[in-house]
Amino acid sequence: MHMRHFLLIYDLVDNYAELRVPLRSSHLQLARDAVGRRELVLGGALVDPADHAILLFQGESAAPAESFARADPYVLNGLVKSWKVREWFTVIGEAAAHPIPPG
Repeated sequence: MHMRHFLLIYDLVDNYAELRVPLRSSHLQLARDAVGRRELVLGGALVDPADHAILLFQGESAAPAESFARADPYVLNGLVKSWKVREWFTVIGEAAAHPIPPG
């Protein structure tokens, strides 16, 4: 398996923080399940303003990130205006998918 990184990027509605309250536990369960499958590495919303969220996935393809978005209660209930998945070509750090050796 060749591990690659993918960013799931959400464009959030203006009142996201208030609207997420009744959906948060089901969203977090979906995220915990993805972590348990070793697909989701990190996730969270940007702050000041909370207008985007970014979730870092790892795997052979973007499919797990895309499946996550399609099943996410935040997406299904309109808290996410749009989403996209972008491959992130990581080169530095312990978890880099394409590490560049020193020198």
